[in-house]
Amino acid sequence: MKHILSALCLLTASFWSQLYNAQNTDAYIEVLGVAQDGGFPHMGCNKEGCNLAWEHPELRRNVSSLALVDPVQKKWWLFDATPDIRQQLHDFSQRHKEYPYLPEGVFITHAHIGHYTGLMEFGKEVINTKQLKVYVLPKLKSFLENNGPWSQLVSLKNIEIIPLTADQEVSIGNSLTVKAFTVPHRDEYSETAGFRMLTPKKRFLFIPDIDKWSKWNKSIIEEVKNVDFAFLDATFYDQNEMGNRPVSEVPHPLITETEDLFQKEPAAVKKKIHFIHFNHSNRILWDKAIQGKVRDKGFNIAEEGRQY
Repeated sequence: MKHILSALCLLTASFWSQLYNAQNTDAYIEVLGVAQDGGFPHMGCNKEGCNLAWEHPELRRNVSSLALVDPVQKKWWLFDATPDIRQQLHDFSQRHKEYPYLPEGVFITHAHIGHYTGLMEFGKEVINTKQLKVYVLPKLKSFLENNGPWSQLVSLKNIEIIPLTADQEVSIGNSLTVKAFTVPHRDEYSETAGFRMLTPKKRFLFIPDIDKWSKWNKSIIEEVKNVDFAFLDATFYDQNEMGNRPVSEVPHPLITETEDLFQKEPAAVKKKIHFIHFNHSNRILWDKAIQGKVRDKGFNIAEEGRQY
């Protein structure tokens, strides 16, 4: 029964993907994962949510990642190379058989394990890509070029690093542009980027990791107002969920904090927000009551396989 449910979920996502593509030639975002760096269920976790996900595969979630898909060019771009990249590329290819298996390029937010370590799969030990474009900001470029095993990907030309400049748009063809910008986060090995993706008809914002909205030199409210869809850091639901250590030791905007920040904004602004990057302790992953509470306040929850 568990395997049947998993197969049905994949078939359902494939059906809606084919229907969408048959009716639409506009570029769009497809969600490939919604969990924090360790995925869901989490390694070593034996708490309620993880136990449910271990027992019911349909509840499992990949690490947060997006695909920007262009039906006209029949090309796509990956945002963050996660530890679940093997599964994510397979699932994407099953839903989009007319597209190349590999993305045209990969945009990386930062050097925390859930966001860049999937790059190793492009090496000679696995798929052995040829000059796959990897778009990064300067500190991450230096980190990849000067530290193994990433430097081997560069020297063997498995990847071609394309340097980004913060707040400057990069054209990727067919009127599609991507702009990287920096956000405050724990930058041990690199700066942390967010991305703004512009298509002829839609504007997207992707910030899977940030310490706090108040630490940023931009207004997240204004940034959300200026896009159609905003995929925002929702690592923790509230300050009580960690249990074994204070949430303050791992700073992120709590979902409840973001809700409060946008409380006075119109419904049209709130509905642009799609929460993403859920820690395994975040009940939004499995608790329908919490999911309903978030949606009742006018916000959305990013869903794997869904297109925007």
